[in-house]
Amino acid sequence: MADNIFAKIITKEIPAKIVYEDERVLAFRDIGPKAPVHVLIVPKKEIARVSEATAADEALLGHLLTVAAEVARREGVDDTGYRLVINKGPHAGESVPHLHMHLLGGRPMAWPPG
Repeated sequence: MADNIFAKIITKEIPAKIVYEDERVLAFRDIGPKAPVHVLIVPKKEIARVSEATAADEALLGHLLTVAAEVARREGVDDTGYRLVINKGPHAGESVPHLHMHLLGGRPMAWPPG
């Protein structure tokens, strides 16, 4: 597996506040939250960024979304709403080369983001 912070969290080399885990995905609290609920949802499979996912990853990408919905229910933001964000590239704010989705909720979100 790659040598980045998310890979180390997946292998439990670095501790994290895990809120969900199954055989394909790990979800944990962001250490620098931008909302009262800020959870990162990360595939355990090494995919550097969304543009490197292939057709073979379609089921995994769909699973990320269904896990996000489950985490939102568990975190109590399903009724009020939440935002899902995947960053790709430096202009989007991508800082870790491991595909991940941010689940943000617990406060009103502005539009446009950024």
